[in-house]
Amino acid sequence: MKALFFETFGNSEVLQYGELPKPVIGENELLVKTDYIGLNFADIYRRRGNYYIEKHLPYINGYEGAGVVVEVGAKVTKQRIGETVLFVDVPLANAEYVAVPSEKAIQLPTGIDSKLAASIGLQGLTADFLAHDLGQNTPGEKVFITGISGGVGQLLSQMLVADDLEVYGSASSTEKQTLALSHGVKQVFPSREQTWIEAIKGQFATAYDGVGSTIQASFDLIKHRGKVVFFGMAGGDPVKIDPVALMAESKSLLTGDLWDYLTSYEERNARSERLFSYFKNGKNKISEPTIFSLAEGQKAHDYLETGKSIGKVLLKP
Repeated sequence: MKALFFETFGNSEVLQYGELPKPVIGENELLVKTDYIGLNFADIYRRRGNYYIEKHLPYINGYEGAGVVVEVGAKVTKQRIGETVLFVDVPLANAEYVAVPSEKAIQLPTGIDSKLAASIGLQGLTADFLAHDLGQNTPGEKVFITGISGGVGQLLSQMLVADDLEVYGSASSTEKQTLALSHGVKQVFPSREQTWIEAIKGQFATAYDGVGSTIQASFDLIKHRGKVVFFGMAGGDPVKIDPVALMAESKSLLTGDLWDYLTSYEERNARSERLFSYFKNGKNKISEPTIFSLAEGQKAHDYLETGKSIGKVLLKP
């Protein structure tokens, strides 16, 4: 099979494209022929060597994709050959074929194709748990999303709008600000300058922060008894937070790992159904993904690292 792989950690130049052995599946696994593979910032961190990556010789990056089941293990009962499935936490995904544990394979309903599934899978399930497990906002509340037009931010903002919340945010360019406003967001501020923070301090029930370096500003934006939902460091490491200062204003910091919520086939199924329902009911939409061939993996990594992408970057075998 063809695969994107590397033998040493480093910049995108370490990536190679070539022939590797096809996976041999176990009795509880499926062999999935990938249609689309999701590229995420975590894959860049793995390539650099500062994020966990599955041991393999050579290294094969990627954990997310969608495709057709072409073989099933002897004990598999949930899926069948010919079904299209999504997976979001299966290693060695940057390849034509991936061995997927049956309990981690999410069958796609009518109306959700493999391109859409790969575009919204990991980031959509992340947005879902941020909104419904951590944020738990009630209709009418004002919330703020830092980096609102990023992969998670786009999906999260539309979920919250659909859930009848008043959504505000920040974005780095006029194009990204316009995109967020088209999704029903009330107002979007330029993230490259911070003069607007003073005018809206203390107004929000919740601030969702996936940028990291902006976490102090997020605490400034929320009101007493408000909460910051922290979910990433796309803009750099957060400053240290003083819990005594938080206590003085009854503010809370919430964070979590999606993998503590995707704990079974049933959890994956229920959560993906909720995610897919936003799209089937027309409440969520996404920008057309940027698609590179798997052979163009180096180019795709460089593109994602520029920070200019809007929406999902996919690899296609």
